[in-house]
Amino acid sequence: MTLDEYKNRAYVQEDWAPGWDAIDEEFEKLYPKQNPVHYGTEMHKRAIFGGNEYLDGYSIYQSPNGYKHLLTYGMTELYVEEESFGGEWSRWGYEMTIKLKEESVESCLWAIDMLSNLARYTYTKERIFEPYQYVPGNCKSLHIGVESEITALITVNDTEVKGINTLHGKVDFIQFVGITQRELELLKQDSNQLEILIENMKKDNPFLITDMNRTMSYF
Repeated sequence: MTLDEYKNRAYVQEDWAPGWDAIDEEFEKLYPKQNPVHYGTEMHKRAIFGGNEYLDGYSIYQSPNGYKHLLTYGMTELYVEEESFGGEWSRWGYEMTIKLKEESVESCLWAIDMLSNLARYTYTKERIFEPYQYVPGNCKSLHIGVESEITALITVNDTEVKGINTLHGKVDFIQFVGITQRELELLKQDSNQLEILIENMKKDNPFLITDMNRTMSYF
């Protein structure tokens, strides 16, 4: 698509969201004919209008492999923006995902708050997340109010959804994976152990699902 074609499409279709559409198309390949549960942030709470919400929404898909697959919208350029057309990377260059071993959508809502906080960190501190990092917490359960050994996160490329090229540039999908405090402390001592941890986890958890009931350590 040329810039003129881009402008014409935007003129004809006022609600066109090319970045959003590109993300949805990629997840449609993984979850054909599935209508995910979607949560949109309230307009007046979004940062562009003076609020503290830096994401526009979240979708929750049900994987046939038995987990909920959460996806953010807002780390990349979602809407028409001529200055972003043809760029190398779409805004921050990635959207965030997490895979939860949960039965209901409602039991995943705590993770939406967590992803919102991660987005706020990136936008306000201008520090991005990349694969193969660890993200410390406060030594308490990631799910506030619910006891769990899972207190921190690591990042990987999403195990199923690959990066895409959009009209605004490249978009990767970074998956956040919950780890125990013991695993975190060992990573702090030697970050080179991160890839070993991931490989150990994949032996019985190839999709790197976050199970808040996990107590065993992969080290």
